[in-house]
Amino acid sequence: MSEAPIVPPRPREHLLAVILEDYFQVASLKSVVRTGQWHRFETRVERNTLDALELLDEFGIKATFFVLGWIADEVPEVVREVARRGHEVASKGYYHRSLQQLDESEFRSDLARSREALETASGQRVRGYRIAHSWLGPQDLWALDVLADEGFLYDSSIRPLFRGFSDEPWRRFPHLHRGETGTIWEIPISAVRLAGWSIPISGGNYLRQLPQWFVRRAIDHWDRGHEAPLAFYFHVWELDPDQPRINAAPLHERVRQYRNLDRMERFVRYYLSRYRFQGFGEYLRLDREEVSPAPEPRTAAPAIPLPEQSPSDPVSAPTSATTDRTPVSVVIPCYNEELILPYLANTLRSVTAVLNQYDLGFIFVDDGSLDGTAATLDSLFGGRSDCAILHHDQNQGVAAAIQTGLSHARTEVVCSIDCDCTYDPHQLQVMIPMLRDNMDIVTASPYHPAGQVRNVPWWRLFLSRRLSQLYRLVLRHKIATYTSCFRVYRRSAVVTLPVREGGFLGVAEVLGLLDLQGGQIAECPAVLEARLFGQSKMKVLSTIFGHLRLLVRLASSKARQAQRLR
Repeated sequence: MSEAPIVPPRPREHLLAVILEDYFQVASLKSVVRTGQWHRFETRVERNTLDALELLDEFGIKATFFVLGWIADEVPEVVREVARRGHEVASKGYYHRSLQQLDESEFRSDLARSREALETASGQRVRGYRIAHSWLGPQDLWALDVLADEGFLYDSSIRPLFRGFSDEPWRRFPHLHRGETGTIWEIPISAVRLAGWSIPISGGNYLRQLPQWFVRRAIDHWDRGHEAPLAFYFHVWELDPDQPRINAAPLHERVRQYRNLDRMERFVRYYLSRYRFQGFGEYLRLDREEVSPAPEPRTAAPAIPLPEQSPSDPVSAPTSATTDRTPVSVVIPCYNEELILPYLANTLRSVTAVLNQYDLGFIFVDDGSLDGTAATLDSLFGGRSDCAILHHDQNQGVAAAIQTGLSHARTEVVCSIDCDCTYDPHQLQVMIPMLRDNMDIVTASPYHPAGQVRNVPWWRLFLSRRLSQLYRLVLRHKIATYTSCFRVYRRSAVVTLPVREGGFLGVAEVLGLLDLQGGQIAECPAVLEARLFGQSKMKVLSTIFGHLRLLVRLASSKARQAQRLR
């Protein structure tokens, strides 16, 4: 067990921490982005980290980078570059989890895994820690004892807020924590006292949300009034105002994530130019300790399943028992989906690996997009032997795009998936086998008793369920969901259906027409999530009236059929 050195810290230079994580890994998006989805996102951490490094080089500052262990495993060259430029690498845990999500054993395992990944990538000994999500409260100080026992020399996970730690005012400043297993330096983020309350001022979200006049005065007051250094920090993603907006997050979390991103670099520059900064290890006079040389970059490890993953998330790719793989076409309608396509590309890469018992071919139908969808499709999938890209000159709607894909397909088994991945395409692993000899369509059903719906507005759920009730009154198949675009088709059963509706109505019309012709339909429980990027293309009122019109037409057709049979 190592013990924190008891030395007088260096005065007057303030402390700078840079938090190294990607834009989709943050606490404000945890309600809509699960850890098992991280591999699907377009990473921007490399460019953002280089921007942060260049900013620090401009001012001649060496900082402490608190880094997620996941980053070190996935993009070790980023961590290696931080160390190469003379900055200290410290741990922010492996995944972005709070102490409330971990018991002591899990906390120790997370510390060990993160430290191993960071030391392997950086080539330097990791001595510091900061909790990834939330902060340590008075009831959480046991974690400092664990950190000391695991050999960490300092921590920066305390945030004095409002009345927190009011009975221990010295915890607002760097102090030596003495626990049962040893000592460890605690360096809390800085907060000023206002009317008896502690208000954090030292960077990150506080810097972007609080009025600048207040923050500047508070930091200036700290600089003139306290001997202890200010602990200042920012995230590398806060220097990236062009990062993709994840609109599925609640409004207050989107404000927390995106407000003043376009001004953050200017805010940081002001403080870096006005005050002197150093890293945490330098402040504590910790000599840099190298470990075994970092290896060359290696292939990224697959995602490790966590408790928050849904049953549909892939755990491991099944091994195909035969080389005779069933050919399957996957139709993907796209309309103004430029933002989601990189996420889709990463998802399909995983789908291909997991569903390796099938010979998958992808048919993208650009449905008259007005943004950069066509160019992005070409850059991501153009020239690939397993991909075809089709175009509509004008927008015809999602059902028409699926029909175009069905017509182009040369396989009997054809799937249609949503470009925005609101249904996880990995669920095809369950759906495709359900298309047995007597089945014509397998449709995903989030409203099935075994299905799930996540982060979808209640009013949309109410409308969808009421519409499903009406379809059950008209049609022979009494299923829970009639409007899902996520399906597996027997091509010969549906390609010639006289579908009149081109948009979302056409999706329900296909089921209705097949039902009236005596076709067989099965539903598979599925998970429906709110779309992460962009906005839904559905026009709610016109869609409702359209469904009512379609129901009348289907009911009339059913009545005429019954009359002919008399």
